[in-house]
Amino acid sequence: MVRQERAIRTRRAVVEAAAAVFAERGYTAATIAEILERAGVTKGALYFHFDSKEALARGVINAQISDDYWVPRELKLQEWVDIGMTLAHRIPKEVILLAGIRLSADIQGRSLFGSAWPAWTQLVTDKLVEAKARGEVLPHVTPRETAECFLGAWIGTQFMSEVVSDWTDLNDRISVLYNHVLPAIATPAALIRLDTAPDRGARVVEEVERQQRESPVPTEA
Repeated sequence: MVRQERAIRTRRAVVEAAAAVFAERGYTAATIAEILERAGVTKGALYFHFDSKEALARGVINAQISDDYWVPRELKLQEWVDIGMTLAHRIPKEVILLAGIRLSADIQGRSLFGSAWPAWTQLVTDKLVEAKARGEVLPHVTPRETAECFLGAWIGTQFMSEVVSDWTDLNDRISVLYNHVLPAIATPAALIRLDTAPDRGARVVEEVERQQRESPVPTEA
């Protein structure tokens, strides 16, 4: 058990170090030597988890989607909104997300290690399928098409925020994006109950972190 926990910590340290280097330098300019130095681990420890720089990039991309801040809600559409708004809140603060954006946008690199976009598309599709089954989505809506359309708009919105304000207005821009998309797909009864305010992501993150602080830590008998 101790060895397993140590391996998990080592892998996380390597992923975070790789993310920092990829975010700063891009995939091509990043080196294993710099990632090793940032991670503070041996070459053997790194290669135990990742056998190449490509595998490291895939590891960073795979770390994009985490359910750490996913909270079950009465409305599945609200769950989708919350995922997007918490992501917008976290992107400027979390290097793994920043690295995933840069890697996914790397035209040459994507042929080697893929991108986070297919996983995000599937996640949105699944949420919309659930929401439609519960009567929250209009009958004419095709979840997969809507997910792909939304992702394309998200990528453009994200890029504009980075260029125009260095991410400082991302919460506002993603709120506007949801406010334009949701009236086209949500039933009136669901739409009127959705919270898409720019500070929604910050409030959800605070809610989750408060619950984590209040949860009792198990002790040994």
